[in-house]
Amino acid sequence: MIPSTLQNSTQPDPSQVLSKAVVRAANHLAMPQATLAKVLGLSAATVSRLCKGGYTLDASRKEWEFALLLIRVYRSLDSIVGNALAARQWLQSENRALNGRPIDLIHHTEGLVRVVQYLDASRAVI
Repeated sequence: MIPSTLQNSTQPDPSQVLSKAVVRAANHLAMPQATLAKVLGLSAATVSRLCKGGYTLDASRKEWEFALLLIRVYRSLDSIVGNALAARQWLQSENRALNGRPIDLIHHTEGLVRVVQYLDASRAVI
């Protein structure tokens, strides 16, 4: 049996996991830090620290929820289009169903949620 102190030390910190995941997703989508700052509702300086590992997302703040939604966008695009280049192109392209470019829409809460719902619906099509 593993002592409980050893078990707790091997558990990943959710804040660090989500922080690293959202930075990686933004990098794969070629999302500038300024855009990531808008999506997460953080300052440019905070996002710079986030990207360098000097800041972790706080589960009690809205930034946490926005990060989870952005991860969903990334994962949905990855499953639908299959590669980072196509995902970047999709984000930059005009989308009639969304009435705008997804990269512009995700700057605001309502737009981010609409993009997530659109992608979820696209993934569900058989």
